[in-house]
Amino acid sequence: MSLDVDVSADGTRAPLGRNAIAEIARGALRAERVRNALLSIALLDRRGIARINKTHLGHAGPTDVISFGFTRATPADPVVGDIYICPDVARDNAKARGTGVRDELARLVIHGVLHVLGYEHPVDDGRETSAMWKRQERLLARLTGRSAR
Repeated sequence: MSLDVDVSADGTRAPLGRNAIAEIARGALRAERVRNALLSIALLDRRGIARINKTHLGHAGPTDVISFGFTRATPADPVVGDIYICPDVARDNAKARGTGVRDELARLVIHGVLHVLGYEHPVDDGRETSAMWKRQERLLARLTGRSAR
């Protein structure tokens, strides 16, 4: 079993360290019974994530998290994915929701992992009542030891 998670920050400041982010990602993978994975998590500033958002998704402006999961040729192949997170947008989200910034960043890590694994949610108001969101919040509570909102 190999759960390889690489976290890069390239000068972007975040309320959680790279090791903590990697451990949250590994915890989410283990909870989903993934035995082999290669994940890359990059922390980006607003401009960097806005560029990826525009180039790959056709959306203008910065966002909190973007995930890309790659198709496995066989079920025995490792899960492979890239996750991009903007800590500055996470700070905005935390303030708007009245939650802690560390919890919000952990939420985005878990959210990205679930997307890499194929989970989806509606893009409308049903997002926070979706099965994926409920799974994410249960994992957040389990992995951080704090109650989900």
